[in-house]
Amino acid sequence: MTLDEVDLKNPDLYLAGVPHELFTRLRRDDPVHWNPEPDGRGFWSITKYDDIVAISKNPAVFSSARAHGGHRIFDENVVGVAGLGAEETAAPMISMDPPEHNRFRRMLSPTFSPLRLKPLEERIHERVCAILDRLGARHECEFVTDIAAELPVQMLAELLGVPQEDRLKLFDWSNSLIAEDDPELRKSPEATARDVAAMIDYSARLWDQRLAHPGNDLISMLVHSQTPDGETMSKEQYLGTFILLVVAGNETTRNSISGGVIALAQFPDERRRLAANSGLMATAAAEIVRYVSPIMHMRRTAIADTELRGKQIRAGDKVILWYPSANRDEEIFTDPFRFNATRAELPQLGFGTGQHYCLGARLAEMQLRLFFTEFLRRYPNAEPVGPIRRMRSNFVAGIKEMPVRLH
Repeated sequence: MTLDEVDLKNPDLYLAGVPHELFTRLRRDDPVHWNPEPDGRGFWSITKYDDIVAISKNPAVFSSARAHGGHRIFDENVVGVAGLGAEETAAPMISMDPPEHNRFRRMLSPTFSPLRLKPLEERIHERVCAILDRLGARHECEFVTDIAAELPVQMLAELLGVPQEDRLKLFDWSNSLIAEDDPELRKSPEATARDVAAMIDYSARLWDQRLAHPGNDLISMLVHSQTPDGETMSKEQYLGTFILLVVAGNETTRNSISGGVIALAQFPDERRRLAANSGLMATAAAEIVRYVSPIMHMRRTAIADTELRGKQIRAGDKVILWYPSANRDEEIFTDPFRFNATRAELPQLGFGTGQHYCLGARLAEMQLRLFFTEFLRRYPNAEPVGPIRRMRSNFVAGIKEMPVRLH
């Protein structure tokens, strides 16, 4: 296949995993690559680390705003929230530019400060132990359903202050919203419309409850938040933020846990190092996110003519940032295809960079650190033993099913 024949938007390209060989060719031969679209006007694919960082830190030229198309490869200003719900929800923070984005970030950031997260360590460890205890004496499990999906969605329910039995709703809604190209997870437009309507109704009821009876949870903080100049969040803005938090709080950590098990099985020497020395887990958590790159792309839209590596990018052009490629950039990472639990090079881009750096990154890395510390203590030789079924998606490096031998 020549690079002119490549269509990085095609979700079938990712069914066997991230197409790293293709990204390597693009980094080497055409790092600012024009990708035609059969159903659109095309987009620029950005595959080098430094270019992605530069674009992410220049919102004056490269916009995330919904009015210009939003943060996904499709046009949000046309299809709304995953194609639905646009009339009821305002754009989430991830689809905003400064200064609006900065105001929202100030509302949310206290929830994810080190001071607020530190007390969660014990709760996360307790949940990890409870999840693994349920395995009993089993020698094999379906890892995604039995283990990986449980920790992030349990913590999400706790942060939102909702009953743990509601976590399954959050899990299903998250899958439905981001899996527009996977017919197993998004069965029909009608089913997805019902999911979005149910999610909006659920979050609206939480708004009303916390407005009258605030608690010490994330919903209460959103409902009663104010910027330093006294601006509050509207209900429509809250609904868009709720959807973002449910998806972001679930997908990234779940797929990093599953992908981390695959990575450690591929590099058993590193797995043995971590099992023998849990003190390495802090750097290993970041390395898992680099190696897995659970979110594969974000989109910007040029709002002014510019040039990058000799290519003329016109106002209105879509620009797609490919994080798995940046996280394998040979100019940044030594031996980038090797999992290295003590890697100490430039920050990986699995959580993004610049103004949209993931607010929940600390929480996600904490969950990864505590999970793998306990998991490797119990199952130091765990590894996949059957076919790995991946999500049909160009957005999330999602794993739907993965049999794992524990002992």
